[in-house]
Amino acid sequence: MRVEDAPAAGWYPDPQGGSRLRWWEGTDWSDRYRAPPTQSEVDRRALVSATRHDVDHEVHLEDYQQRLPPSMRGRGQDSQEIVEQVRLAARQEAERAAQMFGTQARSAARDLQPLITEYTSKITRWFRIAAVLAIILLIGWVAFQIFAQVSLFEWIGDRIDNITDDSNSGAIVRPFRSA
Repeated sequence: MRVEDAPAAGWYPDPQGGSRLRWWEGTDWSDRYRAPPTQSEVDRRALVSATRHDVDHEVHLEDYQQRLPPSMRGRGQDSQEIVEQVRLAARQEAERAAQMFGTQARSAARDLQPLITEYTSKITRWFRIAAVLAIILLIGWVAFQIFAQVSLFEWIGDRIDNITDDSNSGAIVRPFRSA
């Protein structure tokens, strides 16, 4: 996986499991953990964001009204009521959208794992399998070597015992010769 394709730095569900979040630095996991945000924190952040947007909108509206020629400023009373109704409807719609987005974001955050975790876990899994197989083969080889050496030494010992058997007691065994 290329570094450009890695997820952006941020809080993600801990790839090792659990309900906590872990900081992804953009290329690797850090040792920083935190609990998932509570519903009140999510609501507070959404409210702060909506309030900033409303304040910016009001500043722009006042600037716009001051730039109008004096003859058009008088007509602003009716339009001001319409603007207030639209603003109220927009605020309600924004709150509804924020709630829906918050719900979807929370459910996605629970299920989301950065792509790097998927590839890292596959590589780690194959490495572990290879390491276990290597250890099993090494143990088998050592056991075979021990068994083979013990068997070889026992065989050699038996051959030596047969050559120097007490029943022969000094007699030299000669091969059979034909006359």
